[in-house]
Amino acid sequence: MRILITGALGQLGTALQQALADHQLTLVDLPEVDITEREMLFNQMAETRPELVIHSAAYTNVDGCAKDPALAYKVNGLGTQNVALACQAFGAEMVHISTNEVFSGDRPEGYQEWMPLNPANPYGSSKAAAEKHVLNILQRFYIVRTAWLFAPGGRNFIHAIINRAKSAGQLRVVSDEIGSPTYVIDLAAAIAQLIQTRQYGIYHFTNAGSCSRWAFANEILRLAGLAHVENTPILSDEYQRASTPPLFGVIHNIAGAAIGIEFRPWQEALASYIETYVS
Repeated sequence: MRILITGALGQLGTALQQALADHQLTLVDLPEVDITEREMLFNQMAETRPELVIHSAAYTNVDGCAKDPALAYKVNGLGTQNVALACQAFGAEMVHISTNEVFSGDRPEGYQEWMPLNPANPYGSSKAAAEKHVLNILQRFYIVRTAWLFAPGGRNFIHAIINRAKSAGQLRVVSDEIGSPTYVIDLAAAIAQLIQTRQYGIYHFTNAGSCSRWAFANEILRLAGLAHVENTPILSDEYQRASTPPLFGVIHNIAGAAIGIEFRPWQEALASYIETYVS
């Protein structure tokens, strides 16, 4: 299959290159292709004629989105509209990568795919707008929501915890924010499986199970041989930041499981990551 990947240099884009190596891939990212420039995107599509576009490009700095909501909507909302319009114009299917932050996070029991969106911050609002553009423009699409990604290379929660533990000798981590850590390698493999099904729709793809940020940090410390480091639980109100993440951000994989796409527990995924990438 001819597949175009936006945000190809990002963490998910890089993992997708490996998971989809048997396909004919076109890789686009800044500065060569800017999704907010419609003509540039259309020219790329006209040249390569992909059968499928996996849209992983996004402005994912959650605090940055809170400080500049207009930029968040320009990239995540209007940028996604451009990608969807290009898919419509050239007859391509689309995979849009979304987030658990399209939900408010006020349901301790978590969220299923069909539930109404109610974002609690500018990042979530921009990604909710993106979903609406896809829904309004296309018929052949997959919306894949995910959460708490970690990946080799780049910044992530795992390395932040390990570096802080080694440098400071103690940690203070939020205990009332609940979610599902997700290994980007597992996510990319699930997307590769999904696009073979032609079962269009909305999916929640995270590693199985959930935990607090504090419990996640504890498991990281244990696996990294740093269990002796003191990790004090704090409430999110004690941790000042520009954005307000959903406190209960668990999204349940109902639709994917129904077609045979399931994930290993986050603890197993984390152990695999640390064994491979943490010395």
